Amino acid sequence: MSVEITAGSPETTSPEIAEAVGAAERVLTKRLGAQVRLADPEALGGTGRSVVIRVRVASSPFSMPRTLVVKQYPPASGDRDPWAHEAVSHQLLTALPAEERATPELFAHDAKFRLVVLEDLGRAPRLSEKLHAKDARAAERGLLSWAHAMGRLHATTAGRDADFDALMRRAGAQCCQDPIAVDVHAAIAGLPALLETTLGVATSSQATEFAARAARAFSTSRRRAFSPSTSCPDNHLVTSRGVRFVDFEGGCVRDIVFDAAALRVPFPSCWCGWGLPPGMSEAMVAAWRAEVGSVWPEMDDDAVLLPRLLEAQLLWVWLATWRALSKPMPVADPVDNAPPRTVVLAGRWVRLRSDALVLGEKTVASHADAVIGALADRYGPEVLELPLYPAFR
Repeated sequence: MSVEITAGSPETTSPEIAEAVGAAERVLTKRLGAQVRLADPEALGGTGRSVVIRVRVASSPFSMPRTLVVKQYPPASGDRDPWAHEAVSHQLLTALPAEERATPELFAHDAKFRLVVLEDLGRAPRLSEKLHAKDARAAERGLLSWAHAMGRLHATTAGRDADFDALMRRAGAQCCQDPIAVDVHAAIAGLPALLETTLGVATSSQATEFAARAARAFSTSRRRAFSPSTSCPDNHLVTSRGVRFVDFEGGCVRDIVFDAAALRVPFPSCWCGWGLPPGMSEAMVAAWRAEVGSVWPEMDDDAVLLPRLLEAQLLWVWLATWRALSKPMPVADPVDNAPPRTVVLAGRWVRLRSDALVLGEKTVASHADAVIGALADRYGPEVLELPLYPAFR
């Protein structure tokens, strides 16, 4: 095994990156049965203590891409194992025909080294870059491409629960639950008390039951397909072939409408949620529906989709609020100069109230109204002024 690092001197290359390169060489060499040498590691970021790098294939006896992406993870913690979800998700998706794949191809994975070696999709711009540039049309195309890609991903992986679970067991994972679903149930149990103690908002039994009923319905739904689980504009590459998804640390199979609600609550699992111009979310939902209708034709019926969409939207908003109130919220978010989390949170409750009123769900609207009022009282009326993404100003 040889680790050839030429992107910087030994003093400037971190031990974690050197370890990831060496592990990737071992895994690829074992898989191919011949020596593979990698060089020029380039850090691409990562979450937590994970290492994500681009490497050049310096030598290989087989035809391989010029560059690859390596992701290496720390040991699993508690009931979460991002490596298992990432590796299994890529196994499931790499089995799809190339023309249907909206994700990088998996070249190798290894449980011992806790890494995956993936196709490098290049230096395509991320959706976040489109949203923070000055071209509104390009940002709009990027968002619609994201919605279409999500719908195609759902349609091409419909009903793959058994396959995903089997791959999880083969990977030796101790957990295979949807990590977002686990947190949603914790939020339903804990949010009412948090709202009472932090904002002085009482949650009616009707509102709590609405949330609990929504969660039960999603856990038993038959409209299931693969989900990236979390959605952040940094994890979507806008390529010439459409948006490509690149992060599956919580990848799972779940109800498709739960993902579709992320189009109404843009990027609900992160705090980089600026505002969208009027009608943009509706256009994204329509784009998603156009892709899933061939598999689930009932999604074309507003009477079927819109109530479920509101339920999923409520669960996302409750989850975000539970996470936000569980610890002190920062005054400002340093990421992309995003609005304060209080402003993002209030914006999600405002949209929830609006959509609930359209459907005549007075219980949801009334509860949302109380939370909105409490946020404005505590943080000032400016909390209700969510700015648009820079591209739409």
